[in-house]
Amino acid sequence: MKFLPYGRQSISEADIAAVVETLRSDFLTTGPMVERFETALAETVGAKEAVVVANGTAALHLAVMSEELSPRCAVIVPAITFAASANCVAYCGAPVIFADVDPITGLMTDETFDDALKILERDYHGYRLGGVIPVHYAGRPVDLSHIREVCEEHGSFVIEDACHAIGTVGPQGPVGSCQSSTAACFSFHPVKTLTTGEGGAITTNDLALARRLRALRSHGIERDPAHFVGLHYDGEGDTGPWVYEQHCLGYNYRLPDINCALGLSQLKRLPEFAARRKALVAAYQAALAVTNIPVNWKCSEHDTVFHLFAVNIDFAALGTTRTTVMAGLRERGIGTQVHYAPVHRQPYWQTRALAQRDLPGADRFYQNTLSLPLYADMADDDPARVIQALSEVL
Repeated sequence: MKFLPYGRQSISEADIAAVVETLRSDFLTTGPMVERFETALAETVGAKEAVVVANGTAALHLAVMSEELSPRCAVIVPAITFAASANCVAYCGAPVIFADVDPITGLMTDETFDDALKILERDYHGYRLGGVIPVHYAGRPVDLSHIREVCEEHGSFVIEDACHAIGTVGPQGPVGSCQSSTAACFSFHPVKTLTTGEGGAITTNDLALARRLRALRSHGIERDPAHFVGLHYDGEGDTGPWVYEQHCLGYNYRLPDINCALGLSQLKRLPEFAARRKALVAAYQAALAVTNIPVNWKCSEHDTVFHLFAVNIDFAALGTTRTTVMAGLRERGIGTQVHYAPVHRQPYWQTRALAQRDLPGADRFYQNTLSLPLYADMADDDPARVIQALSEVL
């Protein structure tokens, strides 16, 4: 039987043709496909602007960098996420305080956010809340109502880590529409719902922010003469058609036309991808309903496009280990993964995060979580096959 990885890309002949057409064009790096992809992405998620960048980490970095944090502006990040969600704050020289999560969904809740904020205000005098990075883990949306209200009171930002959540519609509308946030950051890695190979994007409704992000992704360079301040030469030395000005310290985080061509083609397939993932999740639910294996998986209250099908299993109570279960599934042709070890437990952060403490929800989630295969090209009966194999191994 074919091997089922936990996730993989879905590439069609139309995707290949789009990339080949771009390879035959005059532009391989920054060309017309960048703007076309940005326009289509913004329209898809309902935001005014989209800025595409090299990857999801670059998106998070530039979004936080644009906030110009001081070393006394602490940012709250949930402990269950990929390292980049916290690293992007450290890149900008600001401290992180980790919030606990719901032990079943892995999401930061209003209560765990409030707990982190109380500790910051009680124990860290001289610090202020710089912002919050809610993570829509596995594609499940975080309700931002309370977080947004608190951040408005503190003059703080909300930047959504939406790297798992393209296509999801949550309490505040489509993820990426930024109805309750400054910006939302996406990843288009091959295991995500849609891919550009590598790539990411920031969506926002702030036109000035989008302009600044475009400068930051390309060395801080300004090419529009209307915004020049002058190199202090006379005549064409300041105004020639070759002239550009560096206005800030930026990075080379551009996304090439080749990748954007693939992204634009994949974006047309997003409704298909979303429907397929929803059907596969429903098939998983049906398979779990007719078994008696102790697997905990919570349905979403919202219109969720799941990036991961991460179940909870109390391995210790079953007298086994996750390593044993993963090995047994691999023998049956089924790949799995663990998303993620809590970031506050990582050696780098153990000595650097503010308010280092036990986060029991994150620890419990990590100890019991297992990501089962979920990707668009799975067959209709693959979820039942996975659950049958899991039942045998357990």
